[in-house]
Parts: sequence; structure tokens; C-alpha cells
Amino acid sequence: MSGTASPSLKPQTPLRPAQPKDVQAIATLGSTVFGSTFGHSLPASDLDAYLKDAYSPSSIASDLANPQMDIIVACNDVDHVIGFAQLTRGTLEECVSQKEKLIELQRLYVGEEYHGRGVGKALIERAEEMAREQGFRTLWLGVWEENLKAQKVYGRMGFEKVGEHDFKMGECVQTDWILSKDL
Repeated sequence: MSGTASPSLKPQTPLRPAQPKDVQAIATLGSTVFGSTFGHSLPASDLDAYLKDAYSPSSIASDLANPQMDIIVACNDVDHVIGFAQLTRGTLEECVSQKEKLIELQRLYVGEEYHGRGVGKALIERAEEMAREQGFRTLWLGVWEENLKAQKVYGRMGFEKVGEHDFKMGECVQTDWILSKDL
């Protein structure tokens, strides 16, 4: 038997807490992924305004400094950010209000060229581990009703639909499914 790994095995994706040096990379990745996922579904002016608000370097720096948020990054072999996830404490949707000790998986973005390589799964698993370490019992998230690819990933990871809410960007209102998972 040789000492090489099976080609079907994926190498471990390096994960770490986001650092100030990652702000620009997170902002760029977030803006790119959000734009490619949702850009076709809303007016360009609404998309542009949302991206400038949510994914500006100053907004990401503010998120990174927020004690209610934990941001983790997945990196390639040269420590370049290829994905990120954000856990947010203190958010709530009515459909999960009866659940115990909630935390939101607010963002999970992976660069398109890294889809299918286990990066998203690694980020979700680490987010779940962090949530359990912090004493949370339920992880919840919102996913766009038309993002079937993400819904399948979340379903494979054990999340179930428990409700819906409106997500407003400018004048455009879209529907997010609310999914949750007991930890």
C-alpha cells in the first residue's frame, strides 16, 4: 500500500478566526458572491446600494470588531481567504423564538472556484462547534427561497425549514427561508 492519500479524499481546509488583515478580502469575496448569487434578481441600483452598505471594508471591519459576532475564514495554502462564515448572537425570528439558546449563522460565502471542495461544509462544522462551545443549542439561518444549491447544502448538514421572512434590499423584497438545526 502506498503512502499517498486516496484521490477521493479532500485535504483539510485551513480555518481560523478572521483578523483585521482579512477585512478587504472578506469585503471583496462577500460582494462578489452576493452579487453573483442575487444580482440578477434585483435592480442594479438596489444591488449596488446594498453591497456598498453590507460589504464595504468599513462595514466588515465594524462586524469584525462587534463582540456579538464571530467571523471565521477558510484559507487556501497561501493564507488567502476563500470563504467565510459569520455567527451572530442576539438576532431572532418569530419562527425560532421557541427554540432554546439561539445563534444565527448569518453569512456563509465560498468563492465560486472553491465550490464542491468541502469548504462550505468545513465552515458550517466549525461554526456549529463554536456555537456549542459558547453554550448555544440552536443554529438558525436565512437562505433565499431561490437559492436551491445552498438549500441542498444546508439540508445535507441537517438544517430544516421552520419558516420564512422578507428580506428587503432597496425597493426589492425577497423571501428567505428560515432554517434551523439543534446542536
